[in-house]
Amino acid sequence: MPVTVSINSQVAVFPAGVSLFEAGESLGLNVPSSCHKLGKCRECLMEVIEGMDHLTPRVASEQHLKGEFRLSCCSRLLGDTGTVRAHTLRRATMHIEDGAMNLPPQARLERPDPAVTRDGDRILLDGREISRVPGPLLGLALDLGTTTVVVRALDLESGRIVASTSFENPQRFGGTDVMARIQYDTDHAGRLLQRTLLGYLSRAIAGLPIDPLRIFEIVAVGNTTMRDLFLGLDVRSIGQRPYWSGTEQAYRAGTATTTAVTLRARDLRLPCHPEARLYALPLVGGHVGGDAAACLLAVAPHLGDEIVAIMDIGTNTELFMGNRHKLLAASCPAGPAFEGRAISCGMPGLDGAIEKIRLHDDDTPPEIRVIGGLKPEGVCGSGLIDLLGELRRTGRMNEYGRFEDGSAEFTVHAETGLTFHESDINELAQAKGANVAGLLTVAKTYGITLGQLDRFYLAGGFGRHLDLAAAKRIGLIPDLPDDKIVQVGNAAIEGACLALLSVTRRRSLEELVKGIRHVELETDPGFFDHFVLGCQFNPVGSAPEARS
Repeated sequence: MPVTVSINSQVAVFPAGVSLFEAGESLGLNVPSSCHKLGKCRECLMEVIEGMDHLTPRVASEQHLKGEFRLSCCSRLLGDTGTVRAHTLRRATMHIEDGAMNLPPQARLERPDPAVTRDGDRILLDGREISRVPGPLLGLALDLGTTTVVVRALDLESGRIVASTSFENPQRFGGTDVMARIQYDTDHAGRLLQRTLLGYLSRAIAGLPIDPLRIFEIVAVGNTTMRDLFLGLDVRSIGQRPYWSGTEQAYRAGTATTTAVTLRARDLRLPCHPEARLYALPLVGGHVGGDAAACLLAVAPHLGDEIVAIMDIGTNTELFMGNRHKLLAASCPAGPAFEGRAISCGMPGLDGAIEKIRLHDDDTPPEIRVIGGLKPEGVCGSGLIDLLGELRRTGRMNEYGRFEDGSAEFTVHAETGLTFHESDINELAQAKGANVAGLLTVAKTYGITLGQLDRFYLAGGFGRHLDLAAAKRIGLIPDLPDDKIVQVGNAAIEGACLALLSVTRRRSLEELVKGIRHVELETDPGFFDHFVLGCQFNPVGSAPEARS
């Protein structure tokens, strides 16, 4: 009997025995694979949203997978009617912010001074000849996020961006947060998380409209866990107090001068020039990694007197506070709720995701805006913040996250059956609580209130698309005047580009991170009280007090 199969929202009917890989090919999808459907490369991952019972059981080559993930070449349709809904982990329609905006003037680079230069027909890396080939000098900047990966190719002589791409991090089969992936990498031999990511990344690079042999340097940024998984380093120590990477342990022991890592890119089998170098930015400390260090390059708080906060909200939120006199840093384990995970109607920022929601005071259906103008399939992070803000504004939800009419759910889109539950509110409240607790704890440690901040930078794609009024109304960000809040977009990839284009900036960053104080939130006696306050849906940090 035929089974209805929907992959990446493309739908058709297939008979029993057809694999999800073959169904994807028939639907015109490019399913990643480098082993000719033999189940060896582990790249053809799909997440099965519905209909797992209509697929053959897992085979031996799938035993490393958890939850709803399958290798599509090993998953065949059973002989009964039904529906299977799935998606690949490399959806080309993913809307990921890969550019930074509104960066301060002091952070901009007037003239590139890259490590790769040209002397006639000679190509030099730090003054050493590595090749004699014509053509452009290219470099790659990588932002290795827990949920998404962004790739930029730059001309190293002009500083111009020549190509870019982005995709979902396929390591999600090992867990949605860094602690889960540390545990997965510890429990499974063979560096499966690294191999899967490198396979996807290699395909992404090969798909850029450039000659990979003209790539002479790669700069990578990521939180501590994502960076070290990518490099193939042992990550077990990052999951245990004091949460130090092996590179941080070596630096603190005096056996290394930096937490940055340098190696040959071909050691990771990435498509590039054989002599290309890979440079991974230094760590700030603990779970505050190279992506946070890259944000510092992009925003440059260490070059001014204003007391600023920089917050990159995500699965692992990074936070800085200070100026050229003093900088504090912290990491807030917020979890994936703001990225649509663990939410009944949640989804990433893909075509079909509701990104804007407006409620009326009566029973009129909500006004929505859907990415791609398609039929709504779910609600992405910015839409969830809109929804919470509107529920509070219209009095449908109280400060404790309970619906005032006594119901347990709210209908977001009746036609498609999208509903938002009190259990979803609880997930978002805890994610918000972790971020607010981090902000309040770091501000207290610095000696100020949130109302005394001169500037608040929201970094990352999620922060770039937030409605500020809604975010302030529910207490996700400080209740500051709008002119003090700057949405800078993906500052991590921008900082990676600066490090790629400037050896001077790269070296200054290595020195800067050594003087930053890392605040361990969980050891602060007031953290839990701040967390409880942050779980409530009220504005926070609007009233300035005297500086201590």
